[in-house]
Amino acid sequence: MDNIEKERPETGSYAYKLLLSDFLRERLMWSVIQTLKIPMGSRVLDIGCGIGSHTLMLAETVGREGHVTGLDLSRDLLHHAKQRTGKSGQWTNVTFQQGDMNRIPFDNDAFDWAWSVDCAGYAPGEPLSLINEIKRVVKPGGVIAILAWSSQQLLPGYPLLEARLNATSFGIAPFSKGKGPEAHFLRTLGRFQEAGLEECKARTFVDDVFAPLNKDVRNALISLFEMRWGDPRSELTQEDRTEYERLCQPESPDFILDSPDYYAFFTYTLFRGKVAK
Repeated sequence: MDNIEKERPETGSYAYKLLLSDFLRERLMWSVIQTLKIPMGSRVLDIGCGIGSHTLMLAETVGREGHVTGLDLSRDLLHHAKQRTGKSGQWTNVTFQQGDMNRIPFDNDAFDWAWSVDCAGYAPGEPLSLINEIKRVVKPGGVIAILAWSSQQLLPGYPLLEARLNATSFGIAPFSKGKGPEAHFLRTLGRFQEAGLEECKARTFVDDVFAPLNKDVRNALISLFEMRWGDPRSELTQEDRTEYERLCQPESPDFILDSPDYYAFFTYTLFRGKVAK
């Protein structure tokens, strides 16, 4: 990880949770990027770049002849992203821009590729309008790639409890809360086709973790429990609440991450399509 110890955001902040997630996702993200075969010298837009983790991966992929622009609405997240790129002077092919992905602040045909992780796929509103806006800034023949978290098994041996946690109001967001089925992320292939993209494809990537867990992975999983389920206790039965507290609270003597045979996996699903020439 690049200077991860030097530039840690404040513990408990959303930026810190994103940083922790890199310990779980970095290997999978490299697999996705390698699969895409983005040509050296490409100009890439990273939509919803957050603290810039994937922006830097993309910048390494396109080389110094290419350029990657990270776009995010949050000034705070962009501050952390700029800190990670500005100190060493290594990342001369990276810039960051504040902006709304629904009104992308760039000209038509400005990029060869557009990429988004855990952002465009979860966006509120009408997904076809968003895809058309992304399409506007990608050159004919260029590619749009949208990637998002699609499933997980984090509580081995407790499938019913995990299913009930996933069905809480926090657990289903942002997959389907307030959305019709056609707006669900896993229906993105249809939206790509409606937008006139060509060679539309979908692929799911899986990664896993298992005991013994090092400190960073353990902290990342604790953070993931919070991000996936929030505090679900008010929506659980008394029996499930007791089980959740026993298994999912770090102070519990039965905390599941301390199990010597702990194993978990998670998936990300990628949708990609090419802008017609």
